[in-house]
This record gives sequence, C-alpha cells and structure tokens, in this order.
Amino acid sequence: MPSNTKVEVRRSPRRRRTVSAYRDGDTTVVLVPATFSRAEEKRWVGRMLQRLEAREGRRHPGDAELRERALELAQRYLGGGEPPDSVRWVDNQNARWGSCTPDTRTIRISRRLAGMPSWVVDYVLIHELAHLSIPHHGRAFWDLVRRYPRAERARGYLEGFSAASRTEACDEDADDVEELGIAEVALEE
Repeated sequence: MPSNTKVEVRRSPRRRRTVSAYRDGDTTVVLVPATFSRAEEKRWVGRMLQRLEAREGRRHPGDAELRERALELAQRYLGGGEPPDSVRWVDNQNARWGSCTPDTRTIRISRRLAGMPSWVVDYVLIHELAHLSIPHHGRAFWDLVRRYPRAERARGYLEGFSAASRTEACDEDADDVEELGIAEVALEE
C-alpha cells in the first residue's frame, strides 16, 4: 500500500455479512457492518488492507514493466517512433488517469488504474504515447489513439468508472461491488 494512503471506514446499517475495501485516489475505503465492535472493525480493516495489497502486488507491474509495455504498444499501434524516456506509476494524480510531458518525454500513469483490466491500462498508455507525437487533442491525435482496437471500449469503461465513483461517494451504503481492485469477503460466522 502506498505510504500516503489514508484509511476511511464507513459503517453501514444495511451491510450485514460482507466487508469490502477499495482504493479511491490516495484513500482506502473499507465498508463494514454498523454492528461491528471497534475490535472487529480494526481486525477487518487490517485484513482488508492486506488483501488489497496482495491483489495489487500480483496484478500490477512496476515501473520497469510499465515502460516495457508502453514500448511494446508504441511499436504495435503507433509505428514505434521516438520512445518515451520515462514511464512510471504515480500516486498523486487523482483527477487524471495519466499525463505526458512531450518536452521531457515522460509519461506518468495514475496508480488509480491499478486493478483495472490490462486493456484499460493499455489504452491510457496509448493515449499518453500519442501525446509524444501530438501534444493536443485534435483530430490527428484521436486518429492515432483509435489505432488501438479497444480505445472506445476503454474510454467508456473509464467514464463509467468515474461516474460510479461519484455515485458511490453519494451512496456510502452501496452493497454492489464490482471487481475493480476491490476486495470483498463474507464474514466468518
């Protein structure tokens, strides 16, 4: 778990048998039943943090792997071109999925993407790689990005994820959980 991650525990009177946890930017949200004692809450928060960390460690490449993936995608869909100097995960992007600085040829990918399907991460990489050639979002840029076959699907996924995140912030008691870097377990009775 990133060192700057905060933990927010949300108690739900509707939640009876499950505990869920997910990352929301630099915050880890743990959803527990309202009936939990403080000791149960503490035990389950620790358990869920371990589960998320283990899942993220298995699913997500480090910076070296991310850069290798970016180079492979650039070759496959963008004709190679001049490669980026740096591609890395960052924890401080909460309003964007990725960013590119064409002058320094650096690409940063938000760690919020950790846990999302690989084809979504690939789309964000393609988007940022395209900015190395075309810094604006004009027609030529989008033509380049659309070379990636799952571009529209990934954009829709990210838009849906963003909309769901906004909705979830309004409905703290939501019990419907998708596999988006979310750990959920049934309580042991």
